[in-house]
Amino acid sequence: MSMGDELPSAADNMKKIALAEAEKASAYMRKQAAAEAEKRDLLERFEKPSGVSDEERLKRAGAIIRRAVDNGLTEVFIGRFPNALFTDRGRAINQMEPGWETTMTGLPKELFHSGSGISNRAATGYAARSSTGPAGCPGTSA
Repeated sequence: MSMGDELPSAADNMKKIALAEAEKASAYMRKQAAAEAEKRDLLERFEKPSGVSDEERLKRAGAIIRRAVDNGLTEVFIGRFPNALFTDRGRAINQMEPGWETTMTGLPKELFHSGSGISNRAATGYAARSSTGPAGCPGTSA
């Protein structure tokens, strides 16, 4: 057996490396596709009404408020939504323009309107804030 038989050729090495890189790229693309599908599904869920009754929502809000008070908190985070759920892509809320709440759709709108009623009943405040999303893009919280 000669020394050349024990060492793979440069062409074989390059082929093996290319196959490994192709598999990595394929795995990455599968992960990206799965993540995009998950985002689409979540956005579709947020675009529709939650199906939670006002009574159940009030019960949940009461539990959250009691827990916050018991822990000495004056604020509670309720939810974060993509700016795609706003008719103006979050521009009005980001600028805190009067009437920004009319730009909400789907679940954010539902939560805002029920939250306003809950905050009036519980003598608490209700606020919405803008946040920055990935890569510095505007995001929206309500």
